[in-house]
Amino acid sequence: MEKFSKVKAAVAAIEADVEKFYNAGNAAAGTRVRKAMQDLKVLAQEIRAEVTDKKNSEK
Repeated sequence: MEKFSKVKAAVAAIEADVEKFYNAGNAAAGTRVRKAMQDLKVLAQEIRAEVTDKKNSEK
């Protein structure tokens, strides 16, 4: 659950940059959004691995 909380916090943290990129056309904000999305991808992959391990260990 800790990593899921990190995912939620990361999404909330980049909200301002997403607004800047899509509404104001700020290219630097777009770069920050891309970096944050890559970090989210890594966190999501870690969560998937944990879920799989937990699911398989219960069998």
